[in-house]
Amino acid sequence: MSKSLLIVVVIASLALVLGLGGCSAYNGLVTLDQGVEAQWSQVENAYQRRADLIPNLVKTVQGAADFEKSTLTEITEARASVGKIQLNGVPDAAQLEQYEAAQGSLGRALGRLMVIVEKYPELKANANFSALQAQLEGTENRIAVERGRFNETVQAYNTRIRSIPAVFFAGALGFHPRAYFKSTAGAETPPEVNFDFKSGDAAPR
Repeated sequence: MSKSLLIVVVIASLALVLGLGGCSAYNGLVTLDQGVEAQWSQVENAYQRRADLIPNLVKTVQGAADFEKSTLTEITEARASVGKIQLNGVPDAAQLEQYEAAQGSLGRALGRLMVIVEKYPELKANANFSALQAQLEGTENRIAVERGRFNETVQAYNTRIRSIPAVFFAGALGFHPRAYFKSTAGAETPPEVNFDFKSGDAAPR
């Protein structure tokens, strides 16, 4: 084999190896990106479940005599604010911050409701209210789980696009870093929707 032919073979082999490696890296990025998209859908589903429970919760609590209407108004308005945020797929950092702020306001409003409910004994024996309690507990836990899983999928994706060889072409092909849910003190523990009236403690912990 002549020297020139050998050089051509070596170059062609390298090109083939790089091409196959590039295709594999690209496919890997697509898989991770789709994983982020899928997990975001799970986050939205969990938050939507909480939003869907609120009308029934408000309707049930309204039946209590002289219940603080300002609290119910706050919850209704917070839910409406969440509904105004329209996202098309996984949000960027600014959108995610806005989304978190709205969901946080709604969560705090629900927390205040749980404290006030202690004053109303008729709610304690309400079967519908007890059922909503159980559903809210499960939903808050699901929100925390899905947020954690979302951050994990984003971490895997962000790590890959910053690693060789993807770092050389990821940006040019539209693969950019994704934003995380912010981690705050105690964020790893979901709010507890607690109606333990016997102990006299109805506050979420």
